[in-house]
Amino acid sequence: MTTATAASATHRKPELLGQTVVMIGGSSGIGLATAKRARAEGADVILTGLRPDDALHRAALELDALSTAAFDANDPAELGRFFAGLPTPIDHVMITAGGPHYGRLLEMTSDELRQALGDHLLLAVEASRNAADRVRPGGTLLFMSPEGGHPVLGSGAELTVASAFPALIANLAVELAPVRVNLIAAGFIDTPLSASLLGGQLEKRRDQLRATLPIGRVVEPADVAALAVHIMSNTALTGATYTIDGGQQLIA
Repeated sequence: MTTATAASATHRKPELLGQTVVMIGGSSGIGLATAKRARAEGADVILTGLRPDDALHRAALELDALSTAAFDANDPAELGRFFAGLPTPIDHVMITAGGPHYGRLLEMTSDELRQALGDHLLLAVEASRNAADRVRPGGTLLFMSPEGGHPVLGSGAELTVASAFPALIANLAVELAPVRVNLIAAGFIDTPLSASLLGGQLEKRRDQLRATLPIGRVVEPADVAALAVHIMSNTALTGATYTIDGGQQLIA
C-alpha cells in the first residue's frame, strides 16, 4: 500500500454520514452493536426497546440518540404509532426484536405457533407496510432470522421461519422498490440473549465453537453490525439473504 493509498483509507468518508438509522431492538446485543457501528459511520440513530429501562436509557446517552421509544414491536397498533411519529424521511430500519421459539411443533399450541411465526414473519410485513412511505428511496429495511439447517427435535418453528424468510424478503424487495429489503440469517451469536437461553451451558458452547468453527472464534455482535452497515451503505443490495455464522454451516 502506498502512502497516498494509506492516507486515503485513513481519511475515507464515513459510509452513513448524514443518514438516519432506526434500530428496533437497539438497547442491547446485535441492535446496540449495529447502532454503535452506524453512529461511528456518521449516522444519527433512533433506538427502541421493549421497555423504557436503564439499558435503553444508557444506550441513548452513549450514542447521543435522536430519540428513543419503548413498545412491543409485535403489536401492530404500537408499531404503527411508532412509525407515524418518526421524522420523515429516514434512511434505514433494522429490526432485531423477536426472540427464538423452541419446542416440538406438534406439542406447541396454535397460539404458540402463531407467536413463533408472528415474531419474525408477520413483524417483517407490518414493519414494511409502515415503513414504505417513511424510508428514503435507496434506503434499507433490514431484518434478522435464525440460520437454516437440518431438522432437530425442538427446532421446528425456528427452521420454518428460517426457510420462509428469504422468500418473504425477496417479495418485499420487489413490492417496496426502490426501498431495499434484505435479511441477515445468523448462527450462534454471543449476545446477552444467548447467555440467558444457555445459562450454565454458555461457556461450554463457546468452547465447542472455538474448537470447531473455521474462523476459530465465536461470532460477536460487532461482526453482525459490520455486515449490517455494509448492507445499508451498498445500494446495489436488495432482496438477498446474508448468512453469518463463522462457517458453522460447513461443519457436521
